[in-house]
This record gives sequence, C-alpha cells and structure tokens, in this order.
Amino acid sequence: MSATTSNPPVKAHANPRLEVPRDVIKRCVHCGLCLDFCPTYRLLGNELDSPRGRIYQIRAFSEGRIAADDPRFRLHMYRCLDCRACETACPSGVDYGRLIEAARAEIRATEMGEKVTRQVVLGGIFTSNAALDAAGTATRVYQKSGLQKVVRGSGLLKILPGPFKKLGEMESMLPDLPGGFIAARLPEHVIPTDGAPTHRVAFISGCIAARFFDTTNEATLRVLARNGCEIIVPRGQKCCGALHVHAGERDRARQLARHNIVEFERTGASVYIINAAGCGSTLKEYGELLDDDPIWRERAHEFAGRIRDINEFIAAIGPRGPLGRIDRVVTYQDACHLAHGQKIREQPRALIKAIPGIKLVEMRESDFCCGSAGIYNITQPEMANQLLELKMDAIVETGADAVIAPNPGCIIQIAAGIRKRGLTMDVIHPIDLLDQAYRIAEGS
Repeated sequence: MSATTSNPPVKAHANPRLEVPRDVIKRCVHCGLCLDFCPTYRLLGNELDSPRGRIYQIRAFSEGRIAADDPRFRLHMYRCLDCRACETACPSGVDYGRLIEAARAEIRATEMGEKVTRQVVLGGIFTSNAALDAAGTATRVYQKSGLQKVVRGSGLLKILPGPFKKLGEMESMLPDLPGGFIAARLPEHVIPTDGAPTHRVAFISGCIAARFFDTTNEATLRVLARNGCEIIVPRGQKCCGALHVHAGERDRARQLARHNIVEFERTGASVYIINAAGCGSTLKEYGELLDDDPIWRERAHEFAGRIRDINEFIAAIGPRGPLGRIDRVVTYQDACHLAHGQKIREQPRALIKAIPGIKLVEMRESDFCCGSAGIYNITQPEMANQLLELKMDAIVETGADAVIAPNPGCIIQIAAGIRKRGLTMDVIHPIDLLDQAYRIAEGS
C-alpha cells in the first residue's frame, strides 16, 4: 500500500463478514478533521495510519478488495491505538472504535509469537482468576525479594535476544507495587461509614487493578462507604474483556461478558462501579458486544446501563463530608477511554478541585494518548515511547509535582516515563487523592 488513498489493486477475495452494518462504514465523509487528533498520523504523517485511511482500508476489505492476511492491512489496523480521539473530532459521528475492533476480529494471527501470546495471555491468563493471582504474586515476589533490583542492575534485560526482547520491555513497564507479597483481598460486603445506606452498588475490581492496584481498590471502597454506599464485591467476577476486544478476540470477550453479567445480576445492586477507564468503556459497550445474541442482548444492555465510572458516580452524589487540606500542584491526564470513550472530562476535575489546597494546572493536550493503550506499549514499543515522550514534555511544562490519571494503563505508562527522566513526581488515581483528603480530615 502507498501512503495515499488511491485504489488498491483489484483482486478478488472472499467477502468477509464485518460485525458492523455497512452504513457505519459509509458514515465517514472523508473530511479529514480527525487527522490532527490521531496520534499515529501525527507521528508518521501517513494517510493509511489515520482514521480516514483506515476506514478506507476497512471498506476495501469488506468489499473483498483486500485480504485479511495482507501484511500491510494488518500493520495499519494494529498500529492504531484505538484511543478514539477521532470520534471526539468527527462531525459525522463515525463509530470508529467499533470499526477498528471489528476489522481486527477478522484478522487471524499468523505469526507464531502472536499465536502464543493470544492463546497463553488472552486465552489463558486473562480468562482465569487463578492464573492472574499467580502472575500477580510472582510479580510481587520478584519485586519485594530484591530480585528486580539485581536483574535491572545487571543490564541483562537490555541484551535479551530477539524473541525475548519483549520480555525486557514488559519488565521495564512494571509499576512499583505497594503492600506485601500478596495483593490485598477485598471484603465481599462493605457498609456505609455513617448511617443507613443511600445507594447499593457493586464494585468491579478489575483483573490488573485487583493484583497491581489493590490499594486503589481499597481506597475506592472507602470513598464509596464515606458517601453512603453499601458495596457488594462479587468473588466470581472475571476480566471484563477489554484487552480481548481491542485485540480482535471478540468471542473470548463475549464469554467473559456473559460470565460477568450473571455474577453482577446476583448482587441486586442498581449501579456497578468501575475505577479503570479502559475497562469502563468496554463494560458500557456490553450491549453492542452481545447485540447479535437474542438470549443475552437484553441482559447485556441492562448491565451496560448500570455501569458508572467512580469519578462519574461520586461527582453526581457528592463528595460528602469534610475533606482535609493537601497542598500540592497537580496536573490531570485525560484517559482516552474516559474522555473520548465515555465523554467524562469534568467530573474528575471537579473532585480534584474540591480538595482544599490542591492547585490544578491543565496540561497541553491533556486528552492526547500517552501511548499505553491497553498493551500497545508492549506490542508497539517504539510508537508508544514516542508518544510517551510527547506526553512527558507536556507534563513537565506544567510544573506540577503530581500527575492525576484515572486509568491503570496511563498510571503505569506515565510512571515509566517519570523513571526514565529521573523525576521525583507522583502518578495518582483521583480516588486515591480523594481518599487521602478524607483520611487527613479524620486525622488518620
């Protein structure tokens, strides 16, 4: 493929079935207003790595003019971050995220390394709570035992050969995990801090968050309890399937969705709370994911309608009670799947500004992707690092001593950028900051 949108060579291919109506593809009017908002187009300047160019390719694919195994088609589809900034810019309301994910679902894994990754990571680890627990504990032992310090100090990770190079890249992204050798186990039932409950909610603890950000999950429960909530935490919940959807593994995502719907229906809660932006965006789209399943369609739409991001929920009902003073200058990173995917921008800022002593300094292009994008920083490390450098420049310009970010992926990515630059800056989830203010007010 060239760097233009000229017609590709006409070659007959089996007409694939995309999981989107053709009118969704045709909704794009090729105006180009999305181009400046697209991270990959801004870095590469290649039309085929823009939303408009990718939609053109998806249309050609749906008409049988491009094969699913065409390496160029595959390259441009998977180079996309699925950040959905183009959806915010689009005047025609093109559902780009739905298109790119449907196209990826038709692209079959051809490389052995990717087949193993999909089967072991997406098909094995992320569908099993036991496997996730084991991976989380192994990571904690690696860090807490001092082995990580030895390995990093040896320089071994920098000289790993070809197939093991990604292992070194993954290791460099590991966040510094708080707590001990085992992640904190959340209680199944939490009652309000004061008085009778005014809301009965269920909490979605997340697969990565439950193992790596357990202290943020604990803070989330405390903040909910302080705001009059009775909280149910289903033990049987599993990964939401966000990583599977983004990778094109939609059948596995559907299996996880059906499982989670059953688990949360049992709670009798009216609202389901999530504190991870990327997960929340996928959970709110369960209705679309299962829309072709007549048995699950109605239940999936009802489930999706109950999902609330923690910032969205607390901003709507509170925050209640006194907040202690925190004298800090902070800046806020708009997580792509919160700002673009869920259209939630002001609520996190409102919570941050409600804390006495906090000075919020807006960063340049706060909603421009940091390069995390699920596992993009592992599958496309060079592109992810370029985006991270742009983000770090914008962060440093603010003069803030902390970055507030509402998504685990963003926190991991920005923390890695801070380490690379040798900065003494914190990356904090907004609910951790709010919980800290509550604890200061209580003198704890």
